[in-house]
Amino acid sequence: MARNFKTQWKESDNVGQSDCVLLRDYKSRDIFRENLKKRFQRDIIYTSIGQVLISVNPYHELDIYSKKHVDIYQNTILGELPPHVFAVSDWAYRTMLNEGSDQCIFISGESGAGKTEASKKILEYLACSTTNTDLAGSIKDRLLQSNPVLEAFGNAKTIRNDNSSRFGKYMEIQFDFKGEPVSGQILNYLLEECRVVFQHTGERNFHIFYMLLNADSSPHTASLAIQGTSYRDYQYTKQGDAGVVDSIDDKEEFRIVEKALKDLAFDNDEITNLYTIVIGILKLGELKFERITADESQVAFGQEDILKQLSFLLGVTVEAMKEKFVRNTVVARSQIVHGTLSLERAIYGRDSLAKAIYARMFTWLVNRVNRSLFRESESKHRILGLLDIYGFEIMEINSFEQFCIN
Repeated sequence: MARNFKTQWKESDNVGQSDCVLLRDYKSRDIFRENLKKRFQRDIIYTSIGQVLISVNPYHELDIYSKKHVDIYQNTILGELPPHVFAVSDWAYRTMLNEGSDQCIFISGESGAGKTEASKKILEYLACSTTNTDLAGSIKDRLLQSNPVLEAFGNAKTIRNDNSSRFGKYMEIQFDFKGEPVSGQILNYLLEECRVVFQHTGERNFHIFYMLLNADSSPHTASLAIQGTSYRDYQYTKQGDAGVVDSIDDKEEFRIVEKALKDLAFDNDEITNLYTIVIGILKLGELKFERITADESQVAFGQEDILKQLSFLLGVTVEAMKEKFVRNTVVARSQIVHGTLSLERAIYGRDSLAKAIYARMFTWLVNRVNRSLFRESESKHRILGLLDIYGFEIMEINSFEQFCIN
């Protein structure tokens, strides 16, 4: 049965050249593009250039990731079967084992190219094809469960992609000499902090804000005072006017995230504190100021309710917030100088605080996930790394993080 399927799979890749090295004029961009186009029109989304895999996002489901596909790509020579993300995954894994050398798969491309899905498929392949002892099974499950958690807090809808990674991620999996996964680690960088306080038209803030606003009441959200509110009620979620996305069921996605957090051994207090911080940031955007003079401002009249909510959510007294949001302190040459903030600087300071809190929370979240993945061992391990850079994208206003990626 497997042999028949393998033959059928080979025969199905009969459009153009599967390896662009074999093109009659491999230096011609036009011929290269035409080859990709021919294959794409027949739903053949993978093409190779030697050991490099090109993937074109089909924007619809394809039946090319089944258990049968996993089976036929195991222990095959690169190029023996049609190009596939499983072929690259198997090649990296077998090279690591056979040569005893660490490997890294690098995923890059424009926003919406399918990088996040590719990284998921690599993890799924490794989970299916590696040995499965109790420890290995636990590590594989947790690696897979880390995806929905990090996507909830680090992904967002952009103009080009409904689930765009807005942070860079390097994931490494450590294997023992038998090829069993025994530990894992995730490094994050360049989180797009400015998205917390500003979104372009047609874009959203990070998914977790909308998940919490649409979630059914639970022990972790009951005290957050958000029931009955919508994304349109908050400055930090309504700017893009894209709170509802056809391809995203925020309520269902939140259930998946809750399950993943529990599978990663987060305790109830940790989960509640995470949600509390997110809603605290959301409420922070509702704090208003008013001008007194050109260089002085104050918290606007009628803000007592929002100040009390922020005090509960962020653990800061109302009096301290009233003062610190509109005053600054400068230390220079052992002298402390107190001053006032203009209306514009007070708003800027509020938004800067929101970004800083979210960034620190995200760093804590990644470190906490790593605690669930890490296993201490004295034996030598081999590493298979997975580097997923978030996508090249040009917007009307480009963030510092997007500029660095571009």
